Amino acid sequence: MKNHLSFREVTLTFDSNFIVFTGPSGAGKSILMEAMLALFGLKECDAAHVEATLDAKLDLSAYGIEEDDPNIFRLTKGKAARFFINNQQISRKNIREISKNFIHYLSLREMDEFENENLLQLLDAVASKKMPEHTELLQAFHESYHRFKEVEKALTQLREEEQKIEELKEFTAFEIEKIEKISPSPDEYEKLMEQKKALSKKEKIEASIEAASQIFQITPKVSEALQLLEEESTFFDDTITRLEAIFESAHEKLSELEEIDIETLLDRIEQLSALKRKHGSIEAALEYLDEKRKELARYENLSFEKEELEKRYEELHETVRQYAQQLTRNRTEAIKTLQARVEHYLNLLYLEKITFTLAQKPLGEQGSDLVEVHLKKTDLKKISAGEMNRLRLAMLAAENEFVRSRGGVLILDEIDANVSGKESTSIATVLRTLSQNYQIFAISHQPQLSSEADMHFLVYKENGESRVEALDTEGRIKELSRMISAEEITEEAISFAKSLLARKA
Repeated sequence: MKNHLSFREVTLTFDSNFIVFTGPSGAGKSILMEAMLALFGLKECDAAHVEATLDAKLDLSAYGIEEDDPNIFRLTKGKAARFFINNQQISRKNIREISKNFIHYLSLREMDEFENENLLQLLDAVASKKMPEHTELLQAFHESYHRFKEVEKALTQLREEEQKIEELKEFTAFEIEKIEKISPSPDEYEKLMEQKKALSKKEKIEASIEAASQIFQITPKVSEALQLLEEESTFFDDTITRLEAIFESAHEKLSELEEIDIETLLDRIEQLSALKRKHGSIEAALEYLDEKRKELARYENLSFEKEELEKRYEELHETVRQYAQQLTRNRTEAIKTLQARVEHYLNLLYLEKITFTLAQKPLGEQGSDLVEVHLKKTDLKKISAGEMNRLRLAMLAAENEFVRSRGGVLILDEIDANVSGKESTSIATVLRTLSQNYQIFAISHQPQLSSEADMHFLVYKENGESRVEALDTEGRIKELSRMISAEEITEEAISFAKSLLARKA
């Protein structure tokens, strides 16, 4: 670690699992622990650089990170914190996701393990260890519950629609009627516009044809003149014949226009224009009509659909309820085992009886069980900080047997605060058991726990700068003596410190 508050630079190497940090108040123990937690995205810190190596397989490929041996975690901070694993940058969110699988952090201010969700997960782990079929039961319950919630959501949506169904049906039917009443065809508008254009020119065409038809009266004279001139008259005769045909065809078309009611035509064009303005085109209006017909059909079939969903809902609800009842039965058996194991560790920690009970709550994604925990018949919110620390440690030790047997890294902040020397010794005993699976980092305030550690680091200040020193046997005796008798070290304190270390040996 570099440049973090009172620390300039610290390099630590660990060759054992049970590690303790001690030192005078204000020396920087919590700052050091804060940096360690920050490296894994669990805390904020202002260190310019924090780096650690982990000898563990972490399944990093799921996060697009290439695994290495060892894996190197690094945090650098300039304007913002940046996280790296094996020199590959990763988001803080993802590094937290990765680290939660192997970092377990106990602090005075967090009680996540006593949340019902976590207690049920622990109970299920105990049940699965005792009854392998419990794992299959959990999977079957979760799958059925997921389907049940999907059907419940669909049914709720359907019932909400049902309240508006009459209004929706009326509106949809009205929309359909508006278009069906007009009954447009795709190319009708264009044809009508052509007719309107032809009608607008009808009188001019008729007058023009009538005036031009006078040419037929002088046709004989033209033919006679061509004969006298001894010119071929075929071209003229063909032209006159072609002209007569054109005029005849025009008369027929104009006669057809006579049958058209101009008012009816204009009304029809206006109806189609209104559809075009609303929908963009006649084709779009016809597509909208088709959608509304389908929508109306669905509304009319809503009662049948609702009946089928309600039947499916009841079937799934009964299936989920039966699975939940079986979960409760298995958990009721498992809670006895859990209570026995937690009590085992509580006895070591000089705490009285703990009681786990299962109460019922509304069916949810973990079943219908509510785990209630009391220590000495007292609500956990009312027990002392020292009792809470030891209870949490007992829970962690029991959890280690059923869930976290693969271990990881355990970081403890003031785990032996507010306890007696005897209780501190008991905490150390449990931590030594846990250290078989965990690498443990603990800040200690008591010589009893500190003497039990495999490695002992002293955090102190020199000229305003925090330093960390690994203690040898003599150094441990001196530090333990300071913790026993404060700054003025007595012979009695030295003797007691030696006895503590001798007992560990």
